[in-house]
Amino acid sequence: MREKFEFLICVCIFLWGNCLGRFVVEKNSLKVTSPESIKGIYECAIGNFGVPQYGGTLVGTVVYPKANQGACKIFDDFGISFKSKPGGLPTFLLVDRGDCFFTLKAWNAQKAGAAAILVADSKEEPLITMDTPEEENAGVEYLQNITIPSALISKSLGDIMKKALTSGDMVNMNLDWRESLPHPDERVEYEFWTNSNDECGPKCDSQIEFVKNFKGAAQILEQKGYTLFTPHYITWYCPEAFIFSKQCKSQCINHGRYCAPDPEEDFSKGYDGKDVVVQNLRQACLFKVANESGKPWLWWDYFTDFAIRCPMKEEKYTKECADKVIRSLGVDLTEIDKCIGDTEADVDNPVLKAEQDAQIGKGSRGDVTILPTLVINNGQYRGKLDKGAVLKAICAGFLETTEPAICLSEDIQTNECLENNGGCWQDKTANITACRDTFRGRVCECPMVNGVKFSGDGYTHCEASAALRCEINNGGCWRKTQEGRTYSACVDDHSHGCKCPPGFKGDGVNSCEDVDECKEKLACQCPGCKCKNTWGSYECSCSSGLLYMRELAVCIRKDVKTEVSWGFVWAIILGLVAAGAAGYAIYKYRIRRYMDSEIRAIMAQYMPLDNQPNNVHHPDI
Repeated sequence: MREKFEFLICVCIFLWGNCLGRFVVEKNSLKVTSPESIKGIYECAIGNFGVPQYGGTLVGTVVYPKANQGACKIFDDFGISFKSKPGGLPTFLLVDRGDCFFTLKAWNAQKAGAAAILVADSKEEPLITMDTPEEENAGVEYLQNITIPSALISKSLGDIMKKALTSGDMVNMNLDWRESLPHPDERVEYEFWTNSNDECGPKCDSQIEFVKNFKGAAQILEQKGYTLFTPHYITWYCPEAFIFSKQCKSQCINHGRYCAPDPEEDFSKGYDGKDVVVQNLRQACLFKVANESGKPWLWWDYFTDFAIRCPMKEEKYTKECADKVIRSLGVDLTEIDKCIGDTEADVDNPVLKAEQDAQIGKGSRGDVTILPTLVINNGQYRGKLDKGAVLKAICAGFLETTEPAICLSEDIQTNECLENNGGCWQDKTANITACRDTFRGRVCECPMVNGVKFSGDGYTHCEASAALRCEINNGGCWRKTQEGRTYSACVDDHSHGCKCPPGFKGDGVNSCEDVDECKEKLACQCPGCKCKNTWGSYECSCSSGLLYMRELAVCIRKDVKTEVSWGFVWAIILGLVAAGAAGYAIYKYRIRRYMDSEIRAIMAQYMPLDNQPNNVHHPDI
C-alpha cells in the first residue's frame, strides 16, 4: 500500500509540473453566414478525435434537437435522423456539454447522420480541447470509428444560435480549417511524440497500428525531400526526495533524471518503467544514427519491426531482440550503443536531455503533454490517429500549389478540375488548361507547357508568349494549308499576339482571309500589266512580246532587255579592266619610289653622295 502511495505522489508531482506548462488549444474558424443578426466569424476548439478537415472547409446548416440535447443516447431511440436529403446542406448538430464523454456525443451524432458536431460549453470560460476518455472508460469499439469533425464553441455563441433556431431562423455556417495549420513553404516539418511501451491499452494498440499503416507514405515523403520528420519521447524526472525509493529506481535511469510509468502499474511483475525509458532512448539513438547516415526513414522500419518481433507480452522486450532488429536494418549497432551510454551513471544523457527540453512549447506550439501527439509545422494536430486523417493534415502544411502528388490522390481530396474544368480557361484542341488542382482547391493559373509560358487571367484568356510559342497549337493563332502552301498568323519572334501574314487580312486568331490584290488595285498597275489573284499572293504578266520585271514592276521588250543587259555587262567588264590597269600602275609607281629611297639610305652609310654636305669634322689627333 505504501509503495502505491509513493508511486501516486511521484505521478502527482509530475502532473503538477506539467500543469504549470503551457497547453495550447488548437482552433479553427467558424463563420456564421445567416441569419443577419448573428452573422460573423467565431473561434472554436478542435476536438482530439474524429477527422478535422485540415486544409478544407465544410458548409452546413445547424440543428438543435428537441430531445436528447446532450447527445448521450442513441437518436434512433427518439426517432430522430440528421441525414441530409439529396440537394440539401449537410447537418451540423448542436448539442450541450455534460452528462457523458465528448466522444460518445460525436459517435451518436455520426450514427444519426450529422456531418459535424458542435458542443456548446456549459459555462463562460476559455475554450478547451475535447479529448478521448481515460483508458478504463474508453469504448474501443467506437473511438476509432469516429470520422466526423468536432468543435467546442463558447456558451454565448451556443445560446444565440439556440435563440435564433427557436425563433424559426435558419442558421448556416462554414467550418474552416484552411489556416488551422501553418503552411509557409514547400516542405512540411512534423514530429511524432510516441512511446515504445506496448502495454498501455487501446492507445498503444492504435499508435502501433498507425505507424504500420502510415510507414509507406511517410517514407516516400521523406525520401523525396517533401517532409522533415523527427520522432520524440516524453520522459519525466523523479523528485529529489524520492530518487532512492524503490519506485524511482524501477522507473528511472541516470539517477532519477529520466523516468517513465510502470507499464502494468504494478512493480511486482512484468517490465519496469526504466525498461521503457531505455527502449525509448534506443529508438531515439537509432533515428540519430540513421539520420546522420542520410536514411532517417529507417526509424519507421525499426519501430514497426520492434513492435512485431519484440512485444512485452511475449517477454521479448529486450536489448537482445532490439539488436537483432537493428542488425537486420543494416544500422551501425556500435554507434547506437555509444549514443545510449551508461544508463546507471549519475550524469545527463544528451539525447534524453534534448527530448525533455523539446517538450516545452516554443512559439505558437504548446507543451507536449499527451501521448501520442503529432506536431505539424509547429502546430499540434488534433484528431484521429489514422493514416488518411494524418496525411490530410500533413498535406495541409504545404504551401498552396507545392503539394506532392500523394496529396492530390482521390483518397485524400477531390480534383475540382474534373468538373467543368474548374471554371478556368482551356484549349481543348491542344489539351491545355489553366486549371491546377491543389490540396486546398483549384486555382486558375495560365500554365507553362514545354518551356513556353502562357500569360493571361487564367479564367477567360491565356496566350503563349516568347520563343517557340508557335510550336504549341500554333500559338493559338490562325493557320491554314491550301493549294500546296501553308500560311500562319503566328511568328516566333513576337512575344505575343497573332497577325495575319502579308496577303491576308483578319484578326489572326479565328480567321485570315485572302486579300484580292487585283480587285483592290494593290498590284500589277503598270501600263500593259495584267493581274491574276492567287491564294495569299498574286501573279503579274504582260501582253505578248513584253516581259514583266517584278523588281521594277514594268513591262519591257524581250530584245531590248537582252541588248541592254549585254551592253551593261560589257560596260562592267571594261570598267573592271580599266580599274585593274590603273591600280597596277599606281602600285608599280609606289613600290619603285619606296625601293629607291631604301637603296639611297643604305648607300649613304658607306659613301658620300652628291647631295650630302662636304664639311665633315674629324676629331683632333
